[in-house]
Amino acid sequence: MLELTILGFLDDRPLHGYELKERIQGLSGHVRPVSDGALYPAITRLVKNGLVDSRTEPGAGAAPRRVLSLTPEGRAELFDRLRSPKDVEITDGQRWFTLLAFLGRLPDPAGQAAVLRRRQAFLDTPASFFYEAGAPVRAEQEPDLFRRGMLRIARATGTAEKAWLTEALAELDRKTAGNQDPSDRSGRDAP
Repeated sequence: MLELTILGFLDDRPLHGYELKERIQGLSGHVRPVSDGALYPAITRLVKNGLVDSRTEPGAGAAPRRVLSLTPEGRAELFDRLRSPKDVEITDGQRWFTLLAFLGRLPDPAGQAAVLRRRQAFLDTPASFFYEAGAPVRAEQEPDLFRRGMLRIARATGTAEKAWLTEALAELDRKTAGNQDPSDRSGRDAP
């Protein structure tokens, strides 16, 4: 996810390493802080693979700074990762938010909708933090005050996300329908 985050923020505009770290911290630092020991090797890999360009520019003070920018190959990689996320990026809440932060970069509304539909299918599958006899425990069944709180919060969050997904998918479907070539009717309205 760190590489996706780097590619996503560099798609906004070129950044120097410190600015990039600050943006990453803002997105997920409260849950998963990023260390220099993880960030700079990831940047080095992306530069080595031709996905990110690194150049040195004069700094505001005396020290020069390294400015990073996305290459065309990096943008293509970003779009590939957004179009085909791993299952864990759909099911893990923090990874999902990271993916969601950049999904708007994908220029294809149908591709965006496909990713949202995967999340929607995941949320529609009954689940719980706790199970009894193989069945998910509902908040109303949980005697423990704190576990009951976890279940209620998760249900409220899930309900809000499902409502947003329904709205977002309707909007993306309208965009997709509006982008169809009128000459390509795919057999619709055929006699």
